[in-house]
Amino acid sequence: MQLKQVIIAHKAGDSMSQRWAEKCAKQLENRYCKVLMGPSGPKDNPYPVFLASVTHPIDLAIVLGGDGTALTAARHLSADHIPILAINVGGHLGFLTESLEDFENSEQVWDRLLEDRFAIQQRMMLQAGLFEGHRTNLELVSDRYLALNEMCIKPASADRMITSILEMEIDGEVVDQYQGDGLIVSTPTGSTCYTVAANGPIIHPGMNAISVTPICPLSLSSRPIVLPPGSVVSIWPLADHELNTKLWMDGVLATSIWPGQRVDIRNADCQARFIILREDYSYYQTLREKLQWAGARVRYNNHHRN
Repeated sequence: MQLKQVIIAHKAGDSMSQRWAEKCAKQLENRYCKVLMGPSGPKDNPYPVFLASVTHPIDLAIVLGGDGTALTAARHLSADHIPILAINVGGHLGFLTESLEDFENSEQVWDRLLEDRFAIQQRMMLQAGLFEGHRTNLELVSDRYLALNEMCIKPASADRMITSILEMEIDGEVVDQYQGDGLIVSTPTGSTCYTVAANGPIIHPGMNAISVTPICPLSLSSRPIVLPPGSVVSIWPLADHELNTKLWMDGVLATSIWPGQRVDIRNADCQARFIILREDYSYYQTLREKLQWAGARVRYNNHHRN
């Protein structure tokens, strides 16, 4: 890897994250690297300005924050195939990030990157768009929305809890109508986030699969379903007379959905690329640590394991 031009995004409003960003910027500039640095948060989005202002390819994005900061970076940088080094500075759970302990000696990290002593993990993403018109002449009426974790279709209202009625098609065939709090369409990466909270399946990120999970359905027969990556999930809001149905991407509002429109969700044509520094990286260890899997209260020794 070359380190000629690098993005550094730090968690907005977090002083520790900003201090680390300034430290990294100084170290990289001493190595004759051009650094683009800025905060990332609900009210701060540095990526459009960064991408519009460069004339040479960006070699790396260093993201200092938590999972939310890493998700934002993935949505904006994946289309340009920019690798992301996400470090948990000021974050909480840290499913997508490297630990700060592995980044303490940051000068050594730059040497490792220059010598290609790291791994890159590619993770599938979802893309969504709104369509309207006759089935044989549908017209795209929105931007393309990207998500690394999930697309969610659910209502939002400031003054009351709303039940949504959604019809889902898969590859043009009606599968079910759902009445409840909404639907989550998730990647394997997102299966350990909102999806698992809604009792959806945990899917290994090495798989290309799409899961659909109902949120608090009013029917006990409504169950999650796992689909192959080539599937197109189409969702129609029904009986929404107050224009409350929204499309959310990784927990961020994408757009409102009007009556007669449908959301098409499919595998994106780009992938997020995360740099792995740990030589002993294990997805199952991450599950044990982050989800605090402890097993039964009564523990037994396994003397048969070599």
